[in-house]
Amino acid sequence: MAAPDHNATILVVDDEESLTNLVSSALRFAGYTVRCEDNGFDALRSVKEQNPDLIVLDVNMPEMDGFDVCRRLRRDGNTVPVIFLTARDDIDDKRVGFRQGGDDYLTKPFSLEELGLRIEALLRRTGNAAERSRLTVGDIVLDEDAYQVWKDDTEISLTPTEFRLLRFLLLNRGRVMSKSQIVDYVWEYDFDGNYGIVETYVSYLRKKLGDPEGSIIQTVRGVGYVIRETVA
Repeated sequence: MAAPDHNATILVVDDEESLTNLVSSALRFAGYTVRCEDNGFDALRSVKEQNPDLIVLDVNMPEMDGFDVCRRLRRDGNTVPVIFLTARDDIDDKRVGFRQGGDDYLTKPFSLEELGLRIEALLRRTGNAAERSRLTVGDIVLDEDAYQVWKDDTEISLTPTEFRLLRFLLLNRGRVMSKSQIVDYVWEYDFDGNYGIVETYVSYLRKKLGDPEGSIIQTVRGVGYVIRETVA
């Protein structure tokens, strides 16, 4: 799978753990940020929280199948590109998938190289990744491609963890993110309910952004943190 020329977030949804691990590993190796879910309900939640650039979505899942997930996304006005994965190579199934709002269709078993090419083509066509190359709120600019951050036209040097934390908050600007959501995205493993590390890194980030009072990265007591569209 060739490395992409952009940084995009891909949501992989499949109840087959071995396939999810294989696909997510290949996409991360190619340079994508990857989130994984194993059911339709969590997929819808993750879309709202993470706002991915593209979804790789299994059709055959219990309780809520991939077609229903896509239908609900389109009903809510979400136009995120969707590539369906299915073991069924039936034209009627493909017709249903496209009618529900799918953008592409890949039959299992499939080549990881082909999946990568289809993802790249969809991202180029939709332009979603390019639009997100720079995330901006107020006088803060984060360039995902250049891996740089500026405030008031002055470059700010961030560690990889600080960069991921700021990126997550900017991707979700205007939304209050809980400490557990931040841990799940930034560190990707369980801290057993000890979320003090989030407070520590928020403090580091505030200092580097010249925001010791928390006017940019705002604390919502008892909930988490948020960056608003308009900052003081």
